[in-house]
Amino acid sequence: MEESNGIITEEEENATEINEIEQSKVRLMRAFVEREDPSVKEVDDLMIRRFLRARELDIEKASTLFLKYLSWRRSIIPNGFISPSEIPNELAQNKLFMQGVDKQNRPIVVVFGARHKPYKGGLEEFKRFVAYTLERICARMPAGQEKFVSIADLEGWGYTNSDIRGYLAALSILQDCFPERLGKLFIVHVPYIFMTAWKVVCPFIDSKTKKKVWNIFPS
Repeated sequence: MEESNGIITEEEENATEINEIEQSKVRLMRAFVEREDPSVKEVDDLMIRRFLRARELDIEKASTLFLKYLSWRRSIIPNGFISPSEIPNELAQNKLFMQGVDKQNRPIVVVFGARHKPYKGGLEEFKRFVAYTLERICARMPAGQEKFVSIADLEGWGYTNSDIRGYLAALSILQDCFPERLGKLFIVHVPYIFMTAWKVVCPFIDSKTKKKVWNIFPS
């Protein structure tokens, strides 16, 4: 690439073209979803762009996903936020922490898998906990940042921590309701027995998310 001297390089031209295409599609998608749901007027263009990117800029598919997200949000977050009093059992497990930002200024979230204890009837509370957590992460993102990094530490993880339904629910919320938010997921201290659960969950992870997962190796 040539140094900046007033000459527009091929890379810059391509980036500008892609940006213009995205902006055009954001406008078209906004017009469509606003007709279906007027509340979309309160949503910024960055959110619409994330849904578009999650569906390869396909307006129809992105709009369908976005409208489903709005419906989901009304059902699980009817008051516009989730109170800690709605997820006491999950918070008591003390399994998730926010730890500053990485070199790219992305918030870092650390999860201790061995502290997760699924319990009978607790799936709905766990879903609220996942939504609560992702809302908090997004609210703390520095200006201009849209992604976060997560470290899942599985040291001490055993069968009592296995929660396939919970993992699939969390994955669905992340991919369908908070698309293009995950930057990287590092899974560390992976025990061999976790691979059984991983093989069940893996087919449900979309290709974009799989590319963001690192270090899935038994220790």
